[in-house]
Amino acid sequence: MREASDAELIRASLEDPERFGAVFERHWEAVRRYAQRRAGRQAGEEVAARTFEVAFRIRGSYRAELASARPWLLGIATNLIGRHLRAERARLRALARVPPGRADAPPDERAVAAADAARLAPALAAALAELEPRDRDVLLLRAWGDLTYAEIAVALAIPEGTARSRLHRARRELRERLGGVAGIPGQEEEGRA
Repeated sequence: MREASDAELIRASLEDPERFGAVFERHWEAVRRYAQRRAGRQAGEEVAARTFEVAFRIRGSYRAELASARPWLLGIATNLIGRHLRAERARLRALARVPPGRADAPPDERAVAAADAARLAPALAAALAELEPRDRDVLLLRAWGDLTYAEIAVALAIPEGTARSRLHRARRELRERLGGVAGIPGQEEEGRA
């Protein structure tokens, strides 16, 4: 038997609100991870929970042609995070002032990756804080939300071409600010749609 799409579940939840629980179960982890990466652990939990509260309340406006609710949910989360933009920028600036972690960990892959991340974190945080909020949103939806260009467009209610150009601009600005350092968010294959 075919599993119901998110659109079908959301439509059914208008008559039977408990059906929305399946959408929550499918997407909670992705929304929580994205929100925590953007807003921190505790604030991310709160944003994720609030995202589903808002989604439930406005579920009647869900576009039925969208089979997956993930872009819609991450768009709601992004909007909620946007309301806390000053706090996010302050947190990124504070992180930029933290000295890099020790890089003398045992030489296994995880330790090397952790050392690289610790070395890069302050510079990356400072560079992210300086991006225009709309460019940062697109970059982080791609890198941390793992959305395609089309899904980013749905999440932010912008044309796909605008999502592409904002992501291109954000990547270029990060490269300039970081001096071409490898490993910046969203720098993976640009051909991925």
